[in-house]
Amino acid sequence: MSAGAEYLALVRRQERVANLLRTLAFDSPSGPPQSLVLEGGSDDERRALALHYAALLNCAHSDPAQRPCWDCSPCRQIQSQVFNDLLFVDQTYYEDGKRQLSVAAVRAMRHLWGEPPRGEGYRVTVFPDVRDLSADVSNSLLKSLEEPRPGNVFVLLAPQRERLLETLVSRSWVLTLAWPEAAPPDEKALEWAQAMLSFQRSGKGWYARTMGKPDVELADNILLVLQAALVGAMSQKTDIPLARELAALPSRQLRRFDLALDKARQALAARPSPVNPALVLDWLATRMI
Repeated sequence: MSAGAEYLALVRRQERVANLLRTLAFDSPSGPPQSLVLEGGSDDERRALALHYAALLNCAHSDPAQRPCWDCSPCRQIQSQVFNDLLFVDQTYYEDGKRQLSVAAVRAMRHLWGEPPRGEGYRVTVFPDVRDLSADVSNSLLKSLEEPRPGNVFVLLAPQRERLLETLVSRSWVLTLAWPEAAPPDEKALEWAQAMLSFQRSGKGWYARTMGKPDVELADNILLVLQAALVGAMSQKTDIPLARELAALPSRQLRRFDLALDKARQALAARPSPVNPALVLDWLATRMI
């Protein structure tokens, strides 16, 4: 499958949201919203829909019903992420490929946002990795979004809106992609995940388990079970194992759980793993809720 075909397949899997993006692009008397949050789905689907939205707003086809056409110069450049009025602010945005979004970086972009787009459409700035922004960076970004920026549109991508500063969300339109279908959980990992949640209530029984030295594969599977349960709780799919238990928790605790899960995944992601999987699970068990 070509890169273009793969991209279109990702958009078609989220047809409902793609149609809503068309409505936002063309049917609002005041124009598209200045700030948009895309949550849910997979990382690839969120990125594909952000590019789709940029193409809707910049396609050169004369008939709006045919946009994006993917044949005109703006569409082809957007798909290749080389369009002048598209900013994809991820690590590859920086020359060294290592920097992260900072207050200084947000301030440095404000002069560009103060200028009109170079083309006939809109300048679209996409933030694909806003899930773990510091409070200072979030507030700096919020200040930029609150100021009128004619010709500019901002798209924030996150697995769940709870990852973002609440006021960032309140200033934005929010569209929720369909969540990925959860695969049947690994039975051993499910048993461990159930034991971890039980430990949250009782404070007993967990450390005897991790003395058995679980390996990285089991730890990864436990995190997958817990992530699926969190997604189920957030999307009200309480038939997913453990989702009903998590759905009863306040949103503040779910956010803390989400952030702890993400840090645990990062700790296990390096290969060969520099950390002890049992210690990662112990850390998560004491901080997840």
